[in-house]
Formats: sequence, structure tokens, C-alpha cells
Amino acid sequence: MNKPFNKFVIAAATAGALLSPLAFADVANSHSAPLMMAATTDTAEEAVTDTWITSKVKSTFVADSALSALDIKVETNKGVVSLSGVVKSDAERDLAVAKTKGIKGVKAVSADGLKSAE
Repeated sequence: MNKPFNKFVIAAATAGALLSPLAFADVANSHSAPLMMAATTDTAEEAVTDTWITSKVKSTFVADSALSALDIKVETNKGVVSLSGVVKSDAERDLAVAKTKGIKGVKAVSADGLKSAE
């Protein structure tokens, strides 16, 4: 397989992961659904937001040929994104952090776990 096709497959899978939680969001918020406690609703909305941020960061990495998207692990908790893994250079690490900070909803970025192979 060639590299552009692999990136397309990863981008498609990421988009699928991004849209999956949204497909169920209307069911939880419909008028026919039982009333939910506010804390439960806030937690569910936060999880969707964190999932959306994680998917958006990953898809941004895939779209940028200067980043080793498959080598960077992305986790989001309450808007704080943690990056880990091994990248080729400090410049790639800095680019990953900059791209992540540019995503809507990201409150902070921790790249302590993202190491440079240099």
C-alpha cells in the first residue's frame, strides 16, 4: 500500500470515531428520553468534547506530512491534551504541540511523554 492511501484510511477511521459519539447524542437529549441528572449530562457532554478533541488532533496530525501521526498517542481529559510517543526531531515535537494548541476546545497541552529520537 502506498502512503497516501494509508493516510486516507486513517483519516476515514478517525472521522468515523469522531462522528460515532455524535450519532448517539440526539438520543440522550431527546424529549422522549427520561430526564437525566445535570451531573450525568455534564459528564456525557464532557466525554464527547474530549473525544472530539482527541479525534480532531489525530486527524490534524494525519493531514500533516511533517508529523509521524501513527507514532504520537493522543489523550484528552477535560480539555487538557496529553501527547506521548517518539518523534523524529524536536522540531516535529514542537509542531505537534503547536498544531494541538490550535484545536478548538484545547485548554492545555502536555507533551512530557513525547520524546525526540534525536
